[in-house]
Amino acid sequence: MCASNSQVPTILAVDDSVVMQGLVKQALSNEFRVLVTDNAVDALSTIYHEQISVLLLDVSMPGIDGLELCRTVRSLPQFQNLPIVMLTARDGAFDKVQGRLAGATEYLTKPFDAEKLREVIGKFIKLK
Repeated sequence: MCASNSQVPTILAVDDSVVMQGLVKQALSNEFRVLVTDNAVDALSTIYHEQISVLLLDVSMPGIDGLELCRTVRSLPQFQNLPIVMLTARDGAFDKVQGRLAGATEYLTKPFDAEKLREVIGKFIKLK
């Protein structure tokens, strides 16, 4: 059963890979309302128009990458406390530091474990 009730927390996944979008939806859609977009401009529009509980960002995207999008979101007062999870194939220590400096709340690497992703998101939902 897919979650669609307005009381269900909404997750926005920003990834230019349709395959990754599908995997995220598959991992999360039973418990959360999952929206996907493949670029930063659409992501910003979505967070302004939807009540997003957690933002999932890929780092490597054409145009504005996930780190820049993270910095942009963090610069907006109304989104300073929005949990942002970087979900990326970049797994080096330097990459993780860059993610934290950009404002990411959590950093997970691809391929991701669906249970771990649900656990991390659940932690942020419960804190709200």
